Amino acid sequence: MTLRFARWREETSLDVLLVVNCANAWSLAKRRFHSAGSPATRVGVVLIAIFLLSLLSVAPASARHNDSMKFFEADNSLIRYSGRMDFSNPKLPRFWQSATCVEARFIGPECTVIMNDQVLWGKSHNYIEVAVDNEAPYRIQTTDAVNAIRIVAKTAAPEHTVVLCKDTEAGIGYLEFSGIVCQGLERLSPPSTRRMEFYGDSITCGAESDLSKEACGAGEWYDRHNAYLSYGPTTARLLNADWHVISISGIGLIHSCCDMKITMPDVWDTMDSQSPGKKWDFQRYQPDVVTICLGQNDGEQDPKIFTDAYVTFIRELRHVYPKAHIVVLNSPMGDDSLKAYQQMVLAQVVEECIASGDPDVHEFIFSKRYHNGCGGHPDVDDHRQIAAELAAYVASTFNWH
Repeated sequence: MTLRFARWREETSLDVLLVVNCANAWSLAKRRFHSAGSPATRVGVVLIAIFLLSLLSVAPASARHNDSMKFFEADNSLIRYSGRMDFSNPKLPRFWQSATCVEARFIGPECTVIMNDQVLWGKSHNYIEVAVDNEAPYRIQTTDAVNAIRIVAKTAAPEHTVVLCKDTEAGIGYLEFSGIVCQGLERLSPPSTRRMEFYGDSITCGAESDLSKEACGAGEWYDRHNAYLSYGPTTARLLNADWHVISISGIGLIHSCCDMKITMPDVWDTMDSQSPGKKWDFQRYQPDVVTICLGQNDGEQDPKIFTDAYVTFIRELRHVYPKAHIVVLNSPMGDDSLKAYQQMVLAQVVEECIASGDPDVHEFIFSKRYHNGCGGHPDVDDHRQIAAELAAYVASTFNWH
């Protein structure tokens, strides 16, 4: 349990959460009553409803009659989502991928966001990055299946923008956004007209980069994930672009590490890499620039086999993104031998794509090795430098000044 949430529980805001949860459960109970098939089932639903109403009746008056605070459900048109969101239930949009975000502009000095966690394996708790206005973002961790995240702005402005992004990857389980409690919502600034998408492995996940909670080798392996501060979203923010991230620790193009049975071509088109059947609708998001950072887990494979597989993958991407520029990247944490190998094969990939009639495929090689995080990964500062290199390249190559 975070200190912020613990302090909030000691104050009065849990009253709001009680009313929110009871109201949601009451709505569900009404739907179940009308769809119940047997009299016995209906009796059970009625008993549950009576219990919920009794909870509401004893809820503190501050929660039941505080007209200044309202609950805005997840399907409110003033709330913005970015990333591969599953809207099968628009009241509880679900998301798995790293750096998938929810954004809102709230009235008043604070708000409370209700976020559900899958709690995968009964113990995994996702990390979330919280960014308010232009203040420095901070990272929190969920503690329960239902989490009330109190967000207090540091300035006295009448309105504030909050962004919450999933810092952990799909393998840690999904998050669901339930809604936001605040005085009111205002319309956000128009979204950027620039769009980027980043495919990759643990580097792109921001794995082993953030040592603010646990040192290398301590705690859980995902305690050092920070996708929001990884090079992809940081590059996009430098360029004033929206972003999607599709990344999985350990994954490769033709060979993944750690006994993983999938490679990126198996799951690149899904919302949840753990469930390949959950396909993404590519018409919902068409990026202008796509980057691919794979190969660290593949190692130095047979050059022709690796090159052919890479060209095939790019053709699959081109099928759904006919107008995008595609940039292939070397691994920024790779040693000198891997970097030399990747320079060779990536140049061949670009050459073959251009020769086959696709001139919008490009290669970018990072200037140095970034490996100051745990397990030889980039740390948060490394990611800033990687993003600065990549943003400068994109800006100059595609005139994004």
